Amino acid sequence: MKKVMLLGLLTMGSFTLNSCDELQQAMGNTTQGGSGFNVASGLKQALEMGVSSGVDLLSKDGGYFKDQAVRILLPEELQKVDKTLRSVGLGSLADQGLKVLNEAAENAVSQAKPIFLSAIRNMTFTDAMNILKGDNTAATTYLKNSTYSSLETAFAPKVQASLSEVGADKVWENIINKYNQIPLVKPVEPNLTKYVTQQAINGLFVKVGDKEKEIRTNIAARTTPLLKSVFAMQDNK
Repeated sequence: MKKVMLLGLLTMGSFTLNSCDELQQAMGNTTQGGSGFNVASGLKQALEMGVSSGVDLLSKDGGYFKDQAVRILLPEELQKVDKTLRSVGLGSLADQGLKVLNEAAENAVSQAKPIFLSAIRNMTFTDAMNILKGDNTAATTYLKNSTYSSLETAFAPKVQASLSEVGADKVWENIINKYNQIPLVKPVEPNLTKYVTQQAINGLFVKVGDKEKEIRTNIAARTTPLLKSVFAMQDNK
């Protein structure tokens, strides 16, 4: 009888130990998953802050035009137009053409905010920890590479409307008409909507990257508990 009871106790003990091991393993897996989730959430929060601060800066009067890092310059096709206009005494018209492209971007960029934030919230990091341990703009680069095409598609109608709203379409219609009437020049038909859309997006990514770098390198910029806990992990990389 004692042998039977002893055998039963040993069996129960073995079962209990196995159950504890399984529970501990499950908890470990959950912790690892939670850590990965927190890292991804922290990266997203940093990107969201970058978009918000970037839009605030760029949507101001001169936000693009007065900032050498993001100013929208003329595409190669229109640089010869600019040069030719200046050579025939139409420099003020050329100046106006450059400025209105930047004004269109400044006017439209505020509408980019919900588009960018939606893309950030819906994106999936394939390896959040490696991105966290990457360079100072690794998350921004990942966002740009994984969402650029969809962002461009969604933002283009906003830019097109903005070009009309600030009068850029009329200014450039006048510029192109005058240029195409000059003898011996090859007529041009630029796609201003596509160009300004791409340049406006690129400029916003510059600002997002600046904010990410600030959060990574300046502890004071980590203004939430999530940012503090997540980016503390990359301080020891």
